[in-house]
Amino acid sequence: MICFVTRSYSKKSERNGAGGKFRKPLRILTVRARPGHPSQGQLIAGGTVFPCAIGRGGMSAGKREGDGATPIGSMRILSGYFRRGRFAAATRLPMRAIRADLGWCEVPADRNYNRPVRMPYAASHETMLRADRLYDACLVLDWNIKPRRMNRGSAIFFHLARPGFTPTQGCVAVTARTMARLLPSIDTRTVMRIVR
Repeated sequence: MICFVTRSYSKKSERNGAGGKFRKPLRILTVRARPGHPSQGQLIAGGTVFPCAIGRGGMSAGKREGDGATPIGSMRILSGYFRRGRFAAATRLPMRAIRADLGWCEVPADRNYNRPVRMPYAASHETMLRADRLYDACLVLDWNIKPRRMNRGSAIFFHLARPGFTPTQGCVAVTARTMARLLPSIDTRTVMRIVR
């Protein structure tokens, strides 16, 4: 299934950044820390290297809720969300539009820990319809999804980066142009490997 979503960035930026499709489906996306920059990384896809942001806590093999670290390991890309009217790319991933009442629970003791929830929601949660553009395209990685373990971390996404690749809360983030280039070549068989 191919999902199309809409975009608002200019035709000039599209011409200058989103070209160069990959010839084969991408099965592995590898993320490494950028030497000398503990909260910035490099995402390697099909032999091409893209800058990315990683967690403010760097990378960790012992990921814990709230530590700001990007978990070391291999994670499948399960599905995604997009902000209607803000982003466009074809993809074979199951994608849903972000609704105003969509949240993501981040309380380890809650029965919906590390799951999407409908707001208002009593336990602490992240609002998915953000004021900034970070979740205009937001892919869910299978970190701590099945099985879910208390305090192992929640809301580990692959999403859009802030200007200057400032740190995330543990996610991996790239520019909109990089995401638009990658999306057509990734699906639910694509694995993101976070390595030192």
